[in-house]
Amino acid sequence: MKLSICTDVMGNLSFTDMLDKCVELGVEGIEMTGGGWSRAPHFRADELLEDKGLLKTKIKEIEARGLQIAALNCSANPLDPGDMGKRHRKEMEQTIRLAGEIGVRTIVTMSGLPEAAPGDSVPNWLVYTKSWPDEMPERDRYQWEDRAFPLWHGLVKLAKEVGVEKYALENFSAMLVWNPETLFRLRNEVGPTVGMNLDPSHLIWMGADPIASARALGPAIHHCHGKDTRIERGLADVNGLLELKEVTDVANRSWNYVAVGAGRDLQWWKEFFSVVRMCGYNGWVSLEMEDFTMSTEAGIRSSIEALQTTISR
Repeated sequence: MKLSICTDVMGNLSFTDMLDKCVELGVEGIEMTGGGWSRAPHFRADELLEDKGLLKTKIKEIEARGLQIAALNCSANPLDPGDMGKRHRKEMEQTIRLAGEIGVRTIVTMSGLPEAAPGDSVPNWLVYTKSWPDEMPERDRYQWEDRAFPLWHGLVKLAKEVGVEKYALENFSAMLVWNPETLFRLRNEVGPTVGMNLDPSHLIWMGADPIASARALGPAIHHCHGKDTRIERGLADVNGLLELKEVTDVANRSWNYVAVGAGRDLQWWKEFFSVVRMCGYNGWVSLEMEDFTMSTEAGIRSSIEALQTTISR
């Protein structure tokens, strides 16, 4: 495995300063974010598809520093029933076409989350029982069969047309795909182009064991994020793990995203990466740093040190 970093965390830096920072940090690759919810300016798919000279210049700058593009990332909700969904679908397709043009084979993204019934105006994450109330089975069927399956059949077709080999869907909350079971529900319908971006941080706060999840996923692991979560002692015991407070309200949350090693210890991370490697994944591990309990710089550096110590080479 090789270490990369999601460039969102350096969205305040210029493109060249961001690349120089990556070299200084000792990472080998970059997971370039270029659409959807990302505000990072470094590698916008729409801009680079229109300006091939700029694209060529940026690729040369990456290569000159000995870095590789680990994946293109477009974290988005292409199934949102409103204008955002239309924009996100367009930006996902642009990111896929850009990846095909520059020979990047993996797209990190999200499955999307639609409305629960025709005519609804907002996405609806249905995570309570499908058997009650009585309308629940139809809402579940509608979201998957009428909305998600057609979209992803189309995206798989597009991937094959442009030369993208893998979609790595992050197991993120408020998405149809948020754990191995839901990943396989989509994958079994549209094929093995769709796999998971295995992010242990989300599985931890959901109460799952990411090591067991890795074993269940096997060859369906298409990418891996190095990101940790700490369940906060005392608070989670009172209110459970469903947390609605702002991510910056770290002192009062039941759990927090933290630098790697500040949630699970390094022995756990060694086992996690060992099992991921044993299950057949030998690709990139991208640091995604969203720790609001410390400075960004401290979180990045301590996470990189932990990942360099624990990933399976």
